[in-house]
Amino acid sequence: MNKITSFLLLVFLSASCTSSNSNSDDNKILLAPAKLGSQYGYIDKNGKRVIEPQFDEAWVFQEGLAVIKLGNVWGYIDKTGEIAINLQFEDAGSFHEGLARIKLGNVWGYIDKTGEIAINLQFEDAGSFHEGLARIELDDKWGYIDKSGKIAIKPQFEDAGEEFQEGLAKIKLGQKWGFIDKSGKITINPQFEDARKFQEGLAPIQLGGKWGYIDKNGKMAIKPQFDYAEGFQEGFARIYLGNSRWVYIDKRGKMTVNRP
Repeated sequence: MNKITSFLLLVFLSASCTSSNSNSDDNKILLAPAKLGSQYGYIDKNGKRVIEPQFDEAWVFQEGLAVIKLGNVWGYIDKTGEIAINLQFEDAGSFHEGLARIKLGNVWGYIDKTGEIAINLQFEDAGSFHEGLARIELDDKWGYIDKSGKIAIKPQFEDAGEEFQEGLAKIKLGQKWGFIDKSGKITINPQFEDARKFQEGLAPIQLGGKWGYIDKNGKMAIKPQFDYAEGFQEGFARIYLGNSRWVYIDKRGKMTVNRP
């Protein structure tokens, strides 16, 4: 029960952050997917069932719509549980910045909130839009497009693991991870075994099997010493020390068992 409660708290906190950018009453309705038996529905923050379990898969609401699956096809519902975009896609992602990635005929493109194709189906893989750009794969290389579908950073990377955050995105070259800016310029040379996105000016990176943090200049801010590290939020980040022990650190690397 504690795990479920914690999960729902995280879902509702995420939904609250997403809806804070809008003043509409619809976006203020916080719902979370919940599984009953073999199917998913949605509950509110009090645990009350709002949309009856009827879907094979269901995702968190983003920008007023949620991705759901019935059988082998995906579509979208609104917060009343009504189908907003017909179930028709082989795969689909949540809406970000007004667009959602969808898959048809084994290629990816993007739709708008009316369900109309906004960016033609043409990519081998695709990510969500963040800060105006989305990662895409063409000919086994990764690059970025803008919201018109125009190539903004030509496909050239072995991988592009996450979307842009704080003006930078992680990319992979020569089996190592580094970071680029929105012009596609490498700002932090590929040198890390793994990396995560920047949050509050710091990014988790892995070197020698251990995790630490770098700043936006690529300078080591907290030396690699942890078994795993998550991003900073409100000045604190969760790190793993092994033996099922998670603790929080501040931006100086000082540990505290509980987040203040």
